[in-house]
Amino acid sequence: MSRLKKKYETLARRKMRVRGRVSGTAERPRLSVFRSLRHVHVQIIDDVAGHTLAAASTVEKALAEGLGSTGSCEAAKAIGKAVGERALAKGIKRVVFDRGGRPYHGRVAAVAEGAREAGLEF
Repeated sequence: MSRLKKKYETLARRKMRVRGRVSGTAERPRLSVFRSLRHVHVQIIDDVAGHTLAAASTVEKALAEGLGSTGSCEAAKAIGKAVGERALAKGIKRVVFDRGGRPYHGRVAAVAEGAREAGLEF
């Protein structure tokens, strides 16, 4: 087994372990973070109904224009603020944080920090 394949298999295992414990409801939806090398995607999801309530990403042209690099911690923090503002506009104040199997540092922590600054509680 190659090192890269093993890396992604362990990531998938960690992600499923986290998802087994973290679930979003209508009262407290799940804030899910996905990061790639170039972009950060964030969604607020009601798992019971199976609906995405709010989302933000560095792929969106309106959000990416003001950012220098879309794969930086500053960009991740801006995306966290954007999704937090969109959630508050829809009346969502409390969420549970799903780090997507990634360690809680760097861009994942920056998303959480930006969402907290926008007013979300978790």
